[in-house]
Amino acid sequence: MVAVLAGCGPMSELDGAFAGPSGGTSEAKGGAQGGSGADRSVSPLDNPDGTGPGLKPITSEKERAEARELIDKVATKGRGSKSGYDRDKFGYAWADNVDNVPWGRNGCDTRNDLLKRDGLDIKYRDGSNCVIVSMTLHDPYTGKVIDWDKSRAAEVQIDHVMPLSYDWQMGASRWSEAKRKQIANDPLNLIPVDGSTNGSKGDSGPATWLPPRTEIRCSYAVRFAQVALKYDLPVTSADKAAMLEQCK
Repeated sequence: MVAVLAGCGPMSELDGAFAGPSGGTSEAKGGAQGGSGADRSVSPLDNPDGTGPGLKPITSEKERAEARELIDKVATKGRGSKSGYDRDKFGYAWADNVDNVPWGRNGCDTRNDLLKRDGLDIKYRDGSNCVIVSMTLHDPYTGKVIDWDKSRAAEVQIDHVMPLSYDWQMGASRWSEAKRKQIANDPLNLIPVDGSTNGSKGDSGPATWLPPRTEIRCSYAVRFAQVALKYDLPVTSADKAAMLEQCK
């Protein structure tokens, strides 16, 4: 699933510190807000709730073994029917009125929470500490540094790591609307990325789509597994095999 990031109005700039999605000034897990050259990404193994920024590559043998152990816990089954799927059944896009996920009901929509988490050199709409109109993003999927603003809104999109249509087919069709809203707005399942790369993903699982940046693929597989485990969703056998392969 994708969403364009747009903003409007005059800009005000955050001076130096990282404004966390809770609204205060703080340090994010993995380091404080820095300049556009500072990639603050953290490993998903050290970020089980998704509140730290980005996806740091998993490289050591020890960590890759830990990653395989986590992926092994994910159940498998075939994809169910896509019949009845509609994005609106997961709530309206980027709803803040979501319970039991980080930053739910904090006064900022989910989209801007994610930009605050991962962005650098953030500028806000004048008079707002929520609406982001420009920022710099270290895109984990491609490795590109993207200087984004509202005039190029589609250049950055929010990826649902485990796509909502995939969730629907693997069991979310039987969930309550409240639970579907959770997975749609949970930072564990959301990453701001290059828009055109995200557009190529659709509702694919790891067997048919992986980030083009090869060194991030084990981290992506881990994040996919973390979401599946948190929400007790299976993946297909082919997807699980592909996830394990990335962390060999």
